[in-house]
Amino acid sequence: MTRRFTIGKKIYVSVLSLFLLFAIAFIVFQQYRERQYKVETLTLRLQDCNDQIHDAIMFNHDSDMGSFLRLYLRKGSFRNLRVTIIATSGKVIYDSSTDFRTMANHAKRPEVEQALKSGFGTSLDRNSNTLGCDYFYCATYYRVDGYVVRSALPYDVDLAKALRADFHYIWFSMVVVILLTMVLYRFTNRIGGNITKLNEFATRASSRGVSFDKDWNEVLGGFSNDELGDTAERIVKLYLRLKKTQQEQSVLKRQLTQNVAHELKTPVASIQGYLETILEHPDMAPATRDNFLERCHAQGQRLAALLNDMSTLNRLDDGAEMMIFDKTDVAEIIRTVELESKFALEQKGMTMTCDMPDEMIIHGNGSLIYSVFRNLTDNAIAYAGDNTHISLKASRGQGCWRFTFSDDGVGVAYEHLARLFERFYRVDKGRSRKMGGTGLGLAIVKNAVRVHGGTISVKNNPGGGLCFEFSLKD
Repeated sequence: MTRRFTIGKKIYVSVLSLFLLFAIAFIVFQQYRERQYKVETLTLRLQDCNDQIHDAIMFNHDSDMGSFLRLYLRKGSFRNLRVTIIATSGKVIYDSSTDFRTMANHAKRPEVEQALKSGFGTSLDRNSNTLGCDYFYCATYYRVDGYVVRSALPYDVDLAKALRADFHYIWFSMVVVILLTMVLYRFTNRIGGNITKLNEFATRASSRGVSFDKDWNEVLGGFSNDELGDTAERIVKLYLRLKKTQQEQSVLKRQLTQNVAHELKTPVASIQGYLETILEHPDMAPATRDNFLERCHAQGQRLAALLNDMSTLNRLDDGAEMMIFDKTDVAEIIRTVELESKFALEQKGMTMTCDMPDEMIIHGNGSLIYSVFRNLTDNAIAYAGDNTHISLKASRGQGCWRFTFSDDGVGVAYEHLARLFERFYRVDKGRSRKMGGTGLGLAIVKNAVRVHGGTISVKNNPGGGLCFEFSLKD
């Protein structure tokens, strides 16, 4: 179902509404401020005119007031200027536009009342009762002389134009609004496009039956070329990588389950077969019964070793961070492995030399470090061949210890090298089972090295045999 308003459109409409509201408020305020400024300017000019009239009256106090005021108005800078002289009682002493003797008392006129209180006063758009038209009044009270000089201009088209705000900045504001609207639309359109693409991906990803093996270049290519687009693209890639990893883990889990079932089946079947034979033949010769019981015991030991190795791998996979790490002497562990393997080495005519410092202290888990060197040693004893030599060298690296564990035995074919660390992988499956191996030893070695912050690799020696190179972080 298509939404009428995407998140991008909602952001665009919301921000644009706020911006337009602010722009309108600014224009109205600016108009008001400009009008006020022009009114104040006009008021100052009329006050100056009042002062000039007052000075003229004082200079010509012995002359006819009407005569010299009419002369002043003809020479003045204001056209249609009206001048009224008002006594403090409100009685009109003189008016340039009408017979002042017929005019009513002006004491209650707003501009006059304000002037008598504060010194000057104004009144805008007030209709004149005498002349019947609108005027702009400015009155100044001269306290020493005891009268008010009031000048007035008719509020006609000319005065309205003079007081009207300049609209040039309004057009400029409109151009700015249009440009910002376009920028805002492009910005929100990018945001909305990225969010829509993410929503589309989430919808398709959550739908049943969606194949994650398909090419998602179309989805990834739809994001904008900016930080938000890069972030959205990373989210999609991380999800796809996680999904792919989950699928791979699922496949590996099924393979592991099958391998475990297969590996457990062999010793269990052997034990069951031997015991059934013994039970079905109670008169079996004691020597034969003892032989069968020894084989059952050997298969039981193999089964216990297999379960122990599986338990170790599970701990490494699921709870490595829960293991206890402490100050561990790797050299001491190697000497212990060498001593425990002495009898097995002598049985096969093998020798082992260790070139290492007397002490190698790291922060690690002693049990896992032991399993690394014990499994490598047991693997060499089992598969290197009789009368071969094992060499272990250790050297100090940058923040770690580096080890080389090699033998001069038969080695393995090149195509098997990359898979030696896989669980239950065997170069010669029949021979490996006869040797009693579980197929998990090298997998434990790799995971234990990884838990200790190191890496491991394997290659064939030029002269024969295998060479394992690995590191353990301090």
